[in-house]
Amino acid sequence: MSSPMNVSQLEGIEDRIDFDPSWSATAMLRTDTTKSEFGIRLIALERGRAELAMVVRDDMVNGFGITHGGMVFTLADTAFAYACNEGVNAVVASGADITFTRASRAGDTLTALAERRWVEGRNGLYDITVRNQHGDTIAEFRGRSFATNRALPVE
Repeated sequence: MSSPMNVSQLEGIEDRIDFDPSWSATAMLRTDTTKSEFGIRLIALERGRAELAMVVRDDMVNGFGITHGGMVFTLADTAFAYACNEGVNAVVASGADITFTRASRAGDTLTALAERRWVEGRNGLYDITVRNQHGDTIAEFRGRSFATNRALPVE
């Protein structure tokens, strides 16, 4: 049984990714304050695929002592955002669904793996699996994306 990691032990790759004007996820990486505030770290990034991790803090659990569903959703949604922003235009969610399969608690390290399933025109479909540090599935998330005509965020 592995012991939970704390935020400082999560190795992220944020600092090793250069801005690429043809890849909107690299621009978003520099301006994403939600990711930073929740202690979410980028573990892997390629077009159509992203892996992010977050250590569940005490302030992320609900009155039952389990991770608040909104925190799990935020992690999955953030992984979705990095996976679907694979081109020049900013891409946003047009909808998302989540199924919670198992509880997690403060101290757990959750990892969200987002993968493209389908893209055509301005629409896309992405599946995200959230697992704990033991490999147990915590949630399954499906996101629907829409490519906008918006300019990329500026640092």
